[in-house]
Amino acid sequence: MNLKTTNPALYYLQRAAFYLLVLVIAFYLLAPFFWAVLTSLRSPGDLFLPPAQFITAETTFQNYTQVFANPNFQRGLLYSLIVAVGSVLISLLIGSFAAYALGRFRFSGKQIIMYVILAVSVFPQIAVLSGLYTLISNLGLYNNPVGLILTYLIFTIPFTVWVLTSFVRDIPGELEEAALVDGASPLQTLFQVLFPVMMPALVTTGLLAFINAWNEYLFALTFTSTNRTVPVVIANYSGATQFDQPWGPIMAASIVVTVPLIILVLVFQRNIVSGLTAGAVKG
Repeated sequence: MNLKTTNPALYYLQRAAFYLLVLVIAFYLLAPFFWAVLTSLRSPGDLFLPPAQFITAETTFQNYTQVFANPNFQRGLLYSLIVAVGSVLISLLIGSFAAYALGRFRFSGKQIIMYVILAVSVFPQIAVLSGLYTLISNLGLYNNPVGLILTYLIFTIPFTVWVLTSFVRDIPGELEEAALVDGASPLQTLFQVLFPVMMPALVTTGLLAFINAWNEYLFALTFTSTNRTVPVVIANYSGATQFDQPWGPIMAASIVVTVPLIILVLVFQRNIVSGLTAGAVKG
């Protein structure tokens, strides 16, 4: 017997409390984004209206027109795309090799390597900032997207290796053994047999690493002066005077930067769920 038949009042009370909690959490998460969208669609004179009048004020797209006409924002989008895609591709390539070795082969010190990777992934960025600045300057990569890609690998590679290793461990060994019996080399086995099976995990780690690189601010601010990524460009938005804060264009630029990430998550949501849950339960 279930609660619905034994105590209907308590059952419906629990259901109502559950949906109320869901609504509260959804409002807490979506309200800032909704307000940012409204702000991006309002003229500067409407920003100081009372909330009721602000919500019903006239909609305008002048903030988006101003943002897309800004050459700094255009260049920032380009550099963000180059840096994020470059760091993700390199991370997936290196991380796949490392995950294959850590997940398939037995050797001494493997557990220590995993602990080191985990420690590096949670290390604060500010702790390595001065050393990285010296390295980037000596390599002549300051204000260069290649320098940003190099620094972003510090937090994208450990994350990629850690996630992919847990996935590789749960891939049936029979697939690899059959490929080796057929005469495939270890590299052929990795690229032609394991990679297709690893696709959900590759999509998950690649997308999450892309989001981290796309939103990164501290390294982009420190290691560039003019060729800056879009988070730094948005943070440096200024108005006509030092006392004028252009909240409309700032919100419009933030929405433009956020929407592609939302679309990517919605498109690959099945891969993300299967990639995150892979390795969590052993069959």
